[in-house]
Order: sequence, then C-alpha cells, then structure tokens
Amino acid sequence: MFKIIAIVVAAAIAGLLAYAATRPDTFRVSRSTVVNATPDKIYPLLDDFRRWSVWSPYEGLDPAMARTYSGPASGVGAAYAWDSKGRAGVGRMEIVQAQAPQNLKLRLDFNKPMKSSNNVTFTLEPQGAATRVTWTMEGPAPFISKLMGVIFNLDKAVGRDFEAGLAKLKAQAEA
Repeated sequence: MFKIIAIVVAAAIAGLLAYAATRPDTFRVSRSTVVNATPDKIYPLLDDFRRWSVWSPYEGLDPAMARTYSGPASGVGAAYAWDSKGRAGVGRMEIVQAQAPQNLKLRLDFNKPMKSSNNVTFTLEPQGAATRVTWTMEGPAPFISKLMGVIFNLDKAVGRDFEAGLAKLKAQAEA
C-alpha cells in the first residue's frame, strides 16, 4: 500500500513539474486607471522616487525600511534602493528612460527574497482633460517562478498592489 501511495505522489510531483515547465518564459502584469489630471501634473509623482512615499503600495510594507537615493533627483539615472528586514525585501530601481510627461521606464532589481530583474513602465496617455496611467512590470520567468506560478497567481497578487498604488496616485494627482 505504501508503495502505491509513493508512486501516486511521485507521479503527481512529476506532473506538476512537467506542467510548470510548459509555462511561458516571461511574465507581464499591467493595470491602468484614468486620473482627472494632466500628464504634467502626474509625471512628477512618478519621476522622483522621493515622492513615491505618498502613493506606492510598497512603501508601507516596512516602516523601518532603509532607503537610499542616488543619482539625479529625477530622470534618467535617478535610483532608489531599499533594505527591509520585513516584507519589502532588498532591491533597487533606476530610471533608464524618461520621456516626460508620457513615458517612464525603470529597471527593477530584487536581491531578496528572490533575485530577479524586471522592467517597469509607466505610460501616461491624455484623454481629454484626464490621463490614462498604465503601470506595467515584465521580465523573465525562470523555472522556479513558473513552478510558484502554478500555485500562486502573480498577476492577481501584483495586480492588486498596482491597483492600490494607482488609486493612491490618482488621489494625489487629483488633490
């Protein structure tokens, strides 16, 4: 009986691993909102990492998080690093492309809890007196990420954070 259970468990694990291997090699999470403000009013909230504290959903994860800013205050080369003993982990962001006030691209590197390197893009599209703001993150999905993705829905979890951040960004820009 034990042998049959062991075979069934081994087959289930093999099936899970095989299924994970078929998952895409990249991931993409994207959310949008319409803000009743012009791109010129919204863009400075994105382009200056020191202003992220008023809208980013990740800033509140660890009030004791150590933050370091380097490079220019905004624009290409501006960088922000954090070190948290809590849920925020350890990582760094740097603005790699800035086309004010339409587009901002960042390189996002995590060192803990897992090493990863992703691309983040903020796109601002005027819509009359309002602006559609889209927050996108994409990057490679190594096997461990594919395996975790079988159980944990990255789009849903990160998307929820993006939605919360966009709501705060909207409130700040419309104030």
